[in-house]
Amino acid sequence: MPIHFPLNLLRTSSISSFGQKLFSRLSLSSLRASSMASEELLRQALADKLSAVEAQGNSVRALKASKAPKSDIDAAIQALNALKLEKTSLERDLQATVTGTGADGSVSREEFRQLVSNTLERRLFYIPSFKIYRGVAGLYDYGPPGCAVKSNVLSFWRQHFVLEENMLEVDCPCVTPEVVLKASGHVDKFTDLMVKDEKTGTCYRADHLLKDFCSEKLQKDLSITAKEAAELKRILAVLDDLSAEELGAKLKEYGITAPDTKNPLSDPYPFNLMFQTSIGPSGLSPGFMRPETAQGIFVNFKDLYYYNGNKLPFAAAQIGQAFRNEISPRQGLLRVREFTLAEIEHFVDPEDKSHQNFAEVAKLEFLMFPREEQMSGESAKKICLGDAVARGIVNNETLGYFIGRVYLFLTRLGINEERLRFRQHLANEMAHYACDCWDAEIECSYGWIECVGIADRSAFDLRAHTEKSGVALVAAEKFSEPREVESLVITPVKKELGLAFKGKQKNVVEALEAMKEEEALEMKANLETKGEMEFYVCTLEKNVSITKSMVTISKEKKKVHQRVFTPSVIEPSFGIGRIIYCLYEHSFYTRPSKAGDEQLNVFRFPPLVAPIKCTVFPLVQNEKYEKVAKVISKSLTVAGISHKIDITGTSIGKRYARTDELGVPFAVTVDSTTSVTIRERDSKDQIRVNVEDAAAVVKDVSEGLTTWADVWASFPHHSSAAADD
Repeated sequence: MPIHFPLNLLRTSSISSFGQKLFSRLSLSSLRASSMASEELLRQALADKLSAVEAQGNSVRALKASKAPKSDIDAAIQALNALKLEKTSLERDLQATVTGTGADGSVSREEFRQLVSNTLERRLFYIPSFKIYRGVAGLYDYGPPGCAVKSNVLSFWRQHFVLEENMLEVDCPCVTPEVVLKASGHVDKFTDLMVKDEKTGTCYRADHLLKDFCSEKLQKDLSITAKEAAELKRILAVLDDLSAEELGAKLKEYGITAPDTKNPLSDPYPFNLMFQTSIGPSGLSPGFMRPETAQGIFVNFKDLYYYNGNKLPFAAAQIGQAFRNEISPRQGLLRVREFTLAEIEHFVDPEDKSHQNFAEVAKLEFLMFPREEQMSGESAKKICLGDAVARGIVNNETLGYFIGRVYLFLTRLGINEERLRFRQHLANEMAHYACDCWDAEIECSYGWIECVGIADRSAFDLRAHTEKSGVALVAAEKFSEPREVESLVITPVKKELGLAFKGKQKNVVEALEAMKEEEALEMKANLETKGEMEFYVCTLEKNVSITKSMVTISKEKKKVHQRVFTPSVIEPSFGIGRIIYCLYEHSFYTRPSKAGDEQLNVFRFPPLVAPIKCTVFPLVQNEKYEKVAKVISKSLTVAGISHKIDITGTSIGKRYARTDELGVPFAVTVDSTTSVTIRERDSKDQIRVNVEDAAAVVKDVSEGLTTWADVWASFPHHSSAAADD
């Protein structure tokens, strides 16, 4: 069954633009499974029908060649035409299944996306940057309503996480010295595979070319078999795991060329996505525009730990711009070169990853997609978060707690819970140091989009910066009574090292003292058997020769008063632009005008994120009404409610339509000097309140202190035929 995007559905509290009838029959996961099964059956049926058409065509030709009776030939031709009609019908059904189009008042994903994008650009939610100079791919400007939505989303993020979780917020520079990103691994590994047009030099992202080929083949080539379709889907599933050699081989196998010129392509090679710069006029201090905000938190761990009273666990948070020099950015706000990240680094004892507030989210139930279900070809299913942690699907309580908090944050923003899932990274997707990783993925017209990553990164980041900087980024657990422990003692013999390495002695000493236990014991064994061994010193970036006389390594028992350790990090990372774009799609719908001659666009933003909470309209141009409107406007300003006053002579119906298209949830209409009406956007219901009460009612319902249902039950109702005209 194809998934459709109906444009004429009225608002419901939980159903977005997929359509009310669709979800009343099937859940999204069963619908998607049904769609996949339906496609496979349709491809097989179409292949059988094509064979039947060919066989019947051969029969007709044979009858004609043998000069069979006209009645036999006519009957055979009639049967052939009937088979062709059935083939055409199957092709139409298959096309609808793979593209998401239908004949039931719905449109395709692409048409829906275009309608939303056109509305967003026309109403200045966002536009291409430097538009008068034809723009630059991957750069966008937020207009007034877009800025307001973004500000409201970030405000709620601060409330939901920083304030409610008592986090420490920091603000670090966008320009980052090379040494920091060398330690984190970004300088060496932050790459995508790129190919070039061998004649023009135009660059393309290699995996995007293969993805586009497979997707287009699946959607437009109805002649491929079910087996061929399955192989294309398999490639799409493992696309991120293909090496440069494997990716290059697939591009050659399918004959993929440069999209614009059809010229041959180079072999794929890595391209670092960071924008490089130099710090200062000399050019001797290389740096980069940060690709993420997290490193600023990691390098400040020591000071933040002290600020927090030397206590764990604690979390630090940062909102800021990040930069990635995307090879071929596309998909609007989903893949850009400059974007806003909101990241949390929650530092915790690696031996105790419980969370004191986990019970608050343990009963939440939502779509989860564990790696076992992905590997077996199943769909995401609703799982209770407490059960997921108890069964080990989610690695620990702290990771589970943040998954639950992310779910609450996104759904309260207005993301449809039926189009939100948490997908666990497959084993081959995770970094070797990671304990467990989950992505909050939101479905939109582009498919499932990763919008939030929630990862248990173990102690990798703090250890990497400790090793590179020489500053111990550690925490300590103080014991109530001393404990006897066996510990490894590494004692560099500085006299011998000074003679051997002179000015580089300090680098070698620090590297020896920073060895992990396993590495130190291996060195001890080698020195005892061979007397000498090669040892890599990272700060010198080379191997040096260590002899038995230069270091002593032993195990000793001693009493300790504390346990010193490197904390683990649980990291939720939010792509704000991606969340906002998905929110735009989930909030968008159309409804017919009263005359029925056009479709009116509406964004059903919750008041929490709406760019403007309220509009104030005099019903007609009248000096008395305009004075009342200005009084109400002043009251709303004092109450801190964003609003817009419109005293133009345009008809009230057109003014409502204009503000509905901006997602304004409430409209105050002044039609007397003593009382006014308040209209709710989605139901179009209106109540009547006294002028002096209007601002307070709008404030309460906008800030969630009361609901529209409560307001509707508390005040007289108003009906006006002109309002929807």
